[in-house]
Amino acid sequence: MKRNFLTMTDLGQHELAGLLRQAARHKRNRSYGKRALAGKTVALVFQKPSMRTRVAFEVAVLQLGGSVVYLGQEDIQLGQREPVRDVARALSRYVDGIVVRTFAHQNAVEFAAYARVPVINGLSDLVHPCQALADLFTLQEAFGRLPGLRVAYVGDGNNVLHSLLEGCALFGVHAAVATPARYRPDPAIWKAASRRAAAHGGSLRWEADPRRVVRDAHVVYTDVWISMGQERERARRLRTFKRYQLNRALLRRAPRGCRIMHCLPAHRGEEITDDVMEHPRSLIFDQAENRLHVQKALLMLLLGGKGSR
Repeated sequence: MKRNFLTMTDLGQHELAGLLRQAARHKRNRSYGKRALAGKTVALVFQKPSMRTRVAFEVAVLQLGGSVVYLGQEDIQLGQREPVRDVARALSRYVDGIVVRTFAHQNAVEFAAYARVPVINGLSDLVHPCQALADLFTLQEAFGRLPGLRVAYVGDGNNVLHSLLEGCALFGVHAAVATPARYRPDPAIWKAASRRAAAHGGSLRWEADPRRVVRDAHVVYTDVWISMGQERERARRLRTFKRYQLNRALLRRAPRGCRIMHCLPAHRGEEITDDVMEHPRSLIFDQAENRLHVQKALLMLLLGGKGSR
């Protein structure tokens, strides 16, 4: 029976832990699994462009011995030229797996409902689970563990944060979030993640003041204030988020040794200053690299079959 990966909760804690172990194996040995996708083709359906998501998935599939077909918005006009369900049914007659990067999360849900093959959410307006996999792997790599870590997130309560919260909750990580009240995370995701966090020994906490959430953090994480599709809100968002910038002054409020994370692309001088981006304690480009390794592990899990190497 085919499986999809639309949110972090589509995999259980044990599966996710195994996936992170596989990612570490891929990182140690780039030739590991080099025939896992031999003879298989993965379609990348991108309504929203992306450098990291596209390149990481293309390289992952190629290094696993498979082939890639890229379809941008002009190629497919998702939901405009024809219904999503028709695209999903037709495309899954040709390929063995589909990665969807879209605006509306419902598009990914509908794609998975009608496709015959596994569907991976490469990003939607609600969640970004592939980024969260890389974040968890990066944290585990940097600290040697996940349970008990304290992650502070400062900025917009967006799709990246939603998946980060879901992942942290499953591994007993303590997440403290500072956003403007108007831009808090989705209430349903927050409630479910809080419940899972409590069950696994972690916790979630929200504050309006970013200085309060960083003071005991192992890691401070931020993301852009203006995502693709929000350009009309730029002036208002810049005013609202001004005090949530990750800069030296905020970093001085955190413990010595605190690490820095950002999922990229970064708007230097807005949500993060140039000197903090280039700080020696930054994990930002480790996160970027680790997209490749976790996505290879994910592809092997969903498409590689038993015993694929």
